Amino acid sequence: QVQLVESGGGLVQAGGSLRLSCAASGSIFIIGTMAWYRQAPGKQRELVALIPTDGRTNYADSVKGRFTISRDNAKNTVYLQMNSLKPEDTAVYRCNARIRSNGTSYFMNYWGQGTQVTVSS
Repeated sequence: QVQLVESGGGLVQAGGSLRLSCAASGSIFIIGTMAWYRQAPGKQRELVALIPTDGRTNYADSVKGRFTISRDNAKNTVYLQMNSLKPEDTAVYRCNARIRSNGTSYFMNYWGQGTQVTVSS
């Protein structure tokens, strides 16, 4: 079974930086688009950044110029480098990946467990 395991969340002061990591493991044939989402209490889930296999990244306007998404296909891992953090970035961050398992002919969406990012003022 495929799993996504996240790390790197925590508490940081405004203006600081964090790097989130999310590694996929299990019976993986191929990984397609990978992405980061976030959700703050009382708010809708928001797409933060995504990176398809061609490397053409997309970002939410609120994080553009501050966050960078990247992937290491050899490690089945996606990263989110977060710089110049603001209190409004506080949320639970979850990684997502479209993965085709060994022995299947279709992609499925998988989610990480979520990691808390808290930015203090």
